Amino acid sequence: QIDAAIVRIMKTRKVLSHTLLITELFQQLKFPIKPADLKKRIESLIDREYLERDKSNPQIYNYLA
Repeated sequence: QIDAAIVRIMKTRKVLSHTLLITELFQQLKFPIKPADLKKRIESLIDREYLERDKSNPQIYNYLA
């Protein structure tokens, strides 16, 4: 469910900073979640090549899928 929310946001935005992504996730998710858990889910999506970190700024994510 968290992964789906991240992919939904990133599919719409294409490029987003870490801070804005976390802010949007907190707004969309209707249940409490720790920022550390969100970071793990983002890293998982990077490993599975749904997202990548921007080469010039690691605080920015690019949508790949």
